[in-house]
Amino acid sequence: MSQKLTIILDLDGTLVDTAPDLLLAHNHVMKKFGYSSRDLNEIKNLAGKGAAVMIGRSIWESAKKEFSSINDKKTKDEMVKEFINFYGKNIVVKSKLVSGVFEFLKWAKSKNISMGVCTNKQEHLAINLLKKIKIYDFFEYVAGRNTFEYCKPDPRHITSMIEIMNGSIKKSLMIGDSENDSEAAKSAGIPMILLKDGYTDRNVDQIYHNHLIKDFNNIEKIISLYLND
Repeated sequence: MSQKLTIILDLDGTLVDTAPDLLLAHNHVMKKFGYSSRDLNEIKNLAGKGAAVMIGRSIWESAKKEFSSINDKKTKDEMVKEFINFYGKNIVVKSKLVSGVFEFLKWAKSKNISMGVCTNKQEHLAINLLKKIKIYDFFEYVAGRNTFEYCKPDPRHITSMIEIMNGSIKKSLMIGDSENDSEAAKSAGIPMILLKDGYTDRNVDQIYHNHLIKDFNNIEKIISLYLND
């Protein structure tokens, strides 16, 4: 019996356009702690590496510092906690599936393709979002930023999932929208399908990929190339 195809998918900006709700949570925290708010495009550039990094990059972006450099750990922890609490309660207010996602997931399930979600969102938030937007049951495994001791762009975030799902590196794909996804996929040695206009500040030509798509409409043509390899 041949090995099933395994597809690992990113969440924010790939399966779900979460930027509007991330923006609401981000600006709630910024206002509460006396920092400047952001707009939707800025949030898309800041998202992708987790709440702490997003907030840190937002505050110290001009100085090119990360959130971990803050001396006041109490303030850092309070801001992250406030973000997660607010976002958790408002996780699917304006968020919506990327075009073609639901149809693709149904098709992939019909082809006996194994699917898992690999995200730098905290695991409980990712599962909550997937359940509320009604696609959780399509996935065999969900790994968040805190599931393992490592996360994207570390390739082990992907390879550990594939192992848990009884998949094979030689029969796996990654679908994502940023350099976190592509760097992890490249290091893991699996093909990368990249969505245009992702949650990143890099241009498409700066991000490693084997295939480029604008959404999930007609992605089946690409996936079918790997089904019988």
